[in-house]
Amino acid sequence: MSFTFKTLARGVLVAALSAWLAGCGVNDIPAYEEAAKAAWAQVENQYQRRADLVPNLVETVRAYAAHERETLQAVVDARSRVGQVQLSPDQLSDPEAFKRFEEMQRGLTGALSRLLVVVEQYPDLKANQNFATLQAQLEGTENRISVARRDFIQAVQRYNTELRTFPGRIWAQILYADARPMQTFTSEPSTAQAPRVNFGTRP
Repeated sequence: MSFTFKTLARGVLVAALSAWLAGCGVNDIPAYEEAAKAAWAQVENQYQRRADLVPNLVETVRAYAAHERETLQAVVDARSRVGQVQLSPDQLSDPEAFKRFEEMQRGLTGALSRLLVVVEQYPDLKANQNFATLQAQLEGTENRISVARRDFIQAVQRYNTELRTFPGRIWAQILYADARPMQTFTSEPSTAQAPRVNFGTRP
């Protein structure tokens, strides 16, 4: 009977201690970190979706505007640079690595924007169904990038705030000494959107 009582008492104590620790936010830092990494995975997925659209987009434009070599090559080069700069979740606390990643993606955004401006000069290209489909996919992807960036910014803000404020700051010192603030985007998600192309006829 004594053994049973001690076992029961120990179980109650462990349960109470676990509940107290959970209520004090001891698990918040790893939980918020994982949420931020999951949000980052969505950012990468959407950027990769955009990069995957580029080859077909370039080839379609080339068929109608082959002499726009400089603009087309700029898009190809920007996509190549993007593919050379990968950012793992473990690098999200590295300012230089994050800056390089953001710069490469911004470069591709700019190159695509210039390409879509050039397209305005080619009515036959704008009327091409394949191009219309690609442009619609690109626009949809840019919107998804914007949403994914916003979600990532919010997740990182929550994680970083937990590291700096009580009681998260205490738990970081005691249990999560290797936890570091994550980097985030320096511009608003809306700046990543490509310009809309009007497929209608001009007045």
